[in-house]
Formats: sequence, structure tokens, C-alpha cells
Amino acid sequence: MSDKHIITSRPGFIRARNHGEKAISKGVIIQAVRRDGADWRYGLTATKKIGNAVTRNRVKRRLRVIAKQVLAPIAMSGVDYVLIGRATTATSSFDELVTEVKKSLRYLHRKLGEAEK
Repeated sequence: MSDKHIITSRPGFIRARNHGEKAISKGVIIQAVRRDGADWRYGLTATKKIGNAVTRNRVKRRLRVIAKQVLAPIAMSGVDYVLIGRATTATSSFDELVTEVKKSLRYLHRKLGEAEK
């Protein structure tokens, strides 16, 4: 997965928040929004609310691995995904997080598919 799949600017995150669909689970929140373009992108967020810098970095590392292993194979083209870490993201088992993300992505893909029609 190359760097071209990363949302690099604030407007991409804001657009996902304001105009996208959201799936909330215990360990992660995922926002997804359709956009013009053929490729998919992802962004990661971990706010100060979830802990100190060490905790936030651990959360971002875990989300980055999830994006590469789980999101990359099933991502819809033309969609931006924003993965938002929660306090439990750092402490949950990795298998739980993967299961939650897969379930959330199925839900979001269903919602985005309905929005197309």
C-alpha cells in the first residue's frame, strides 16, 4: 500500500465527518464518504482525550496495521475512510479490533451502496 492512499489534509477529514456515514464500535469509529476519484484513501485520528502521546501513538500504530491488513483488501474505490481511535483501542485485543472493523466496514459498505441508488 503506497502513500497515495493516505488522506493528508484537514478538509478530507472534515468532509468525512460532515457528509459521510459513521460506524461506531467499542474499539474504533469509522467514517466513510464517497468522493470523486477512482482510488480509496484512509486517514487516522487519535485525540488527546484518549491519553498521552505514548497511548495515542500506540493507537495510531494499531490503526495503521488494521488499515493495511483489513481495509486495503475490501476498500471500495472512490471512498475516503477515517479511522478514529478510542480509549479502548490501545488495550483491546488485536483480534477483537479486527472483528469490529470488519463488521463496521460491512455496515458502511451497505450504507454507501444504498446511498448510490
